[in-house]
Amino acid sequence: MSNFSIGVRTDADGSLVIRPHGALDADCAVQFRQTLVHAVRKLRPLRLIVDLAEVAAIDPINLGTLAALCGLADDHQVVVFLRNANPELAGELRAAGVPPQRFGSDLVCG
Repeated sequence: MSNFSIGVRTDADGSLVIRPHGALDADCAVQFRQTLVHAVRKLRPLRLIVDLAEVAAIDPINLGTLAALCGLADDHQVVVFLRNANPELAGELRAAGVPPQRFGSDLVCG
């Protein structure tokens, strides 16, 4: 079993910040996906920030989840940004189809 947890908070500007900790692998894929989908479909913040600073590793399933999140969020008029990905992870996310604008200039991605 992986050492995984998810922190969720709302910032003063109304942004919802989801911060996974540990390895994003098959053991946590369902929980991670459910958290993201719930945020977009039910909470519907104006801005959703997925802070990847504490992500040790990510598998292809979760890379696909983050790529799909961008399209789902667009459908629900939620702006998504991925923040604090290390350079290797940022490259993997781009290769998985995450659009470059998801790494906003104010949200440094590496």
